[in-house]
Amino acid sequence: MFVNKRFFLKVLTAIILIFISFPLFSQRALPKNLPKYDQQKMHFGMALGINTMDFTIHNSPDFFHLDSIYSIENRRNVGFNINIIANYNIIPKLSIRCLPGLNFGQRNLEYEVLTQDSIFKKVDMMLESTFLDVPVLFKYKSDRLNNFRAYVIGGGAFRYDLAARNFIDPGERPKVRLRKTDWYYEVGFGTDFFLEYFKFAMEIKYTVGIRNVLVPDETQFTSSIERMNSKMLIISLLFEGSDASNFFSFFDRSKRKGKK
Repeated sequence: MFVNKRFFLKVLTAIILIFISFPLFSQRALPKNLPKYDQQKMHFGMALGINTMDFTIHNSPDFFHLDSIYSIENRRNVGFNINIIANYNIIPKLSIRCLPGLNFGQRNLEYEVLTQDSIFKKVDMMLESTFLDVPVLFKYKSDRLNNFRAYVIGGGAFRYDLAARNFIDPGERPKVRLRKTDWYYEVGFGTDFFLEYFKFAMEIKYTVGIRNVLVPDETQFTSSIERMNSKMLIISLLFEGSDASNFFSFFDRSKRKGKK
């Protein structure tokens, strides 16, 4: 289900290099694709991407007084996401976007525990998440340079974790529980590439949860943590049409060409 971390770093490096190098190749005068794109109020599309999920952990004031928990480490994992795009142009350079979708990922908590035999052992907890994701973002765009432009985004999101558990089976313990709902703030940047039939974009977004997602119980695994916040880095490829009919007509043309 999850992508190798080296692959994630390679994708991130490749996208950053494209961000840096593409404007150098965009300075030649070229025919503009989708010249009336920004004159239309509504655009629709879809986004596919990969993400890395993480926690920010704040130890409790009693952490050093606990007799069994000696350290807590968070290990990131890589997952993937899929979203639908609905974009409304407020003014030519500013739009508001809603991107409902699903985020799949996993985070691991690794505890170093002192057993009753005075032996240190590691307890690894795999915490899988499937987020129902509803971001609402503002997108501010630069001037268009031929068929290229840059943009920044900012806003918030509501996420509901479909994989969060109401209780833990005794056979799976020790394991902590996470809250189902959380609110996030999000910032990012990207580049738009105007193609013949649709607009393609590459985007990097950082998102941080506001709520404490840890559900306290009567064990030292939760009493050692005062607060735990979710965070994600998301790299997405976005495909948008100049309107809904034009976006889906691209796929119809592709099918007809395949039949020929």
